[in-house]
Amino acid sequence: MDFDRLVDEAWPALERVELDGWTLRHAEGVTKRANSVLVTGTPADLGGAIESAEAFYADRGLPAVFSLGSRAAALDPVLEERGYRLVDPVLVMVASSSPGPAAHEVRIEDAPWQGWLESWWAVDGRYGEGMEAAEKICTGVPAWYAAVEEDGVALAVGRGVPQGDTLGVYCMATLPQARRRGLARSVLRALVRHAGLASSYLVTKADNAAGVEFYRGEGFADAGGYHYRVA
Repeated sequence: MDFDRLVDEAWPALERVELDGWTLRHAEGVTKRANSVLVTGTPADLGGAIESAEAFYADRGLPAVFSLGSRAAALDPVLEERGYRLVDPVLVMVASSSPGPAAHEVRIEDAPWQGWLESWWAVDGRYGEGMEAAEKICTGVPAWYAAVEEDGVALAVGRGVPQGDTLGVYCMATLPQARRRGLARSVLRALVRHAGLASSYLVTKADNAAGVEFYRGEGFADAGGYHYRVA
């Protein structure tokens, strides 16, 4: 699988500029994934391309950030030499087996509702401004939105993006007071079963030990990764 392409398509930036094998992405500063350079080739003028990327983000009040996956190994030491620091290594995980049944009732809709957005945003730690841009990112491509609700509150949420014969699983989050009840497991299983596709994948921070263990327990295996370089 081309994970660079899949992740880029499933989490679409609001503004995209092509630059000789790179894609400069901007989404009002909401997530590094949508506000970074996607590296899929090598520009003829590498130094000039880096400077153009830096100017692009400076014009938008942001530091230059590069997302470095399997096709960016040669760029990594160049950025390091320029003082870019490595942050947020991300693990890509893939599952091909069908999951077990969900132990809780899971609501699944074709669009995020206010309660879904509020719960995801609260867990993601970005209180205040940014939810409007986040909603635009989420709804930029067709997706399913799942939640276990109690008394009208979305306690655990997730987003599934159908991409050919695979499902991208994003926005998995559980409110702190509702954890250790198996709600995330029900959301994940419901999304995968609802999609009915041959495989599913997800991305999680490599240092998220509890999350990685949980996903492995649900049949997901390590399949790749990427990291960021930040000016």
